[in-house]
Amino acid sequence: MKKVLSVILTPLFFLFFGLTLVVFHIVQLIALRISHRAHDKSVAILNFCLMRCTNILGTRTRFKGFINLPTSEPYLFISNHQSMWDIPPLIWKLRKNRPKFIAKASLAKHIPSISINLQRGGSVAIDRNKPEEAVAKIEKFAHFIKDKKFSICMFPEGTRSRDGIVKTFKAGGIDAILNIIPTIKVVPIGIKNTGLIDNNGKFLKRLGIKTSFIMLPARTVNSQNLIAELDVIKNEIADAIA
Repeated sequence: MKKVLSVILTPLFFLFFGLTLVVFHIVQLIALRISHRAHDKSVAILNFCLMRCTNILGTRTRFKGFINLPTSEPYLFISNHQSMWDIPPLIWKLRKNRPKFIAKASLAKHIPSISINLQRGGSVAIDRNKPEEAVAKIEKFAHFIKDKKFSICMFPEGTRSRDGIVKTFKAGGIDAILNIIPTIKVVPIGIKNTGLIDNNGKFLKRLGIKTSFIMLPARTVNSQNLIAELDVIKNEIADAIA
């Protein structure tokens, strides 16, 4: 029965998903002419709508442990990464802190709504095959974040974990941020079950997935002991989503 429903609901899901991206591409262009704050609000609403698109598949999202963080200082949100469905709930739930992303360069081209947000919304796109250039871009990005008091979202695993097991957190990008904002507070977030929605990359998506986003306590980290501290955070996230 679920497979029959998936045959019906998956195309409907893709239709609304595609329409949402196209419509909000235009909305973002208009918002950018008004102000960057208007653009941030349009991006937040875009991602709320993308969450609602997954509701067509019966996806349910639960937030646990989230608190209102001050908007007077930047935060570094780091989480495990399972799929593209990690991103809309994070942007929506953290919208008051105006999160910007460190993303791979390929996402900044030819994707309605997504690419224009990365290009003009204050985030940064990096080429992982050019580490020196990437570090320079991240440090410049960190200066921007520090000045504007925005926040940063990043996935330190560096790639998606399709089996849901939290992989080793890479220190490079975080170290570059700490070089510019050494006192930035790090907020770990555990993400559970978003990878199941994609059904191992098949066209037909899985129905009725219950996803969870779990915020852990904020803390400062020491760049001199960064690898060890990131390993502790990785294990905390793994325990939270177990």
